[in-house]
Amino acid sequence: MTESAKKVAESAEHRLDRLAEDVRMRFDRITKGRFADQVRSGRFSGQGGQGGHGPGQARSGQHRRERGGSAR
Repeated sequence: MTESAKKVAESAEHRLDRLAEDVRMRFDRITKGRFADQVRSGRFSGQGGQGGHGPGQARSGQHRRERGGSAR
């Protein structure tokens, strides 16, 4: 590889490295505090004040009864 081709390749590699870092930083900034982060932190785990079944389970039982299935 000639010297000028090496310089072009190195320059392109550095630009791509900077671009990848910028994308990582923007992604982190955009997704900070999003729904997935809240789920991971346990915000919707049902530990605080909800007794018995969660709303999804109650709804699914009602849905089964309305469709003619057992309530379980």
